[in-house]
Amino acid sequence: AMTLAVQHPEIVGLLLYAPALRLNQNPVSLAFMKLISSFVPWIPKPKSDDGLPWQGYTVRPLKGVIQLLLLQQVVAPQLGSIHQPTLIMQGMLDRTVHPDVPDTIYQQIKSTVKAIHWMPASSHCVILDHELDQVAEITLKFIQLALNNQ
Repeated sequence: AMTLAVQHPEIVGLLLYAPALRLNQNPVSLAFMKLISSFVPWIPKPKSDDGLPWQGYTVRPLKGVIQLLLLQQVVAPQLGSIHQPTLIMQGMLDRTVHPDVPDTIYQQIKSTVKAIHWMPASSHCVILDHELDQVAEITLKFIQLALNNQ
């Protein structure tokens, strides 16, 4: 979404939910995944007991992780070229995205209309988590704000 915003300035705004600009993994873990991705297609993920209907992926597809890491290298330098209104929503219980990501995006984009919302009871899938109603309400208000600022 961020790359598209740079390439298409006609995009009215960005809604970023747990944007994976940086993973919450230590460098050794990332190096291990890169190393074994040529030999092993995926590694299992632990099952969640959070009671949500969608439990996420049961495996971590290693070639997909490698592609995400490459995409991160493309997107990060482009942040200063984003001028559209941007909403960033992040779950405070997210173990996938590094907790610095929302602030990094917020500080580097050039939009004058931008907001970060931390959802205290949500994890990585913030749009499907326990605070879905609040996420929807915040999103609708932000869309109205972005449309009014055109």
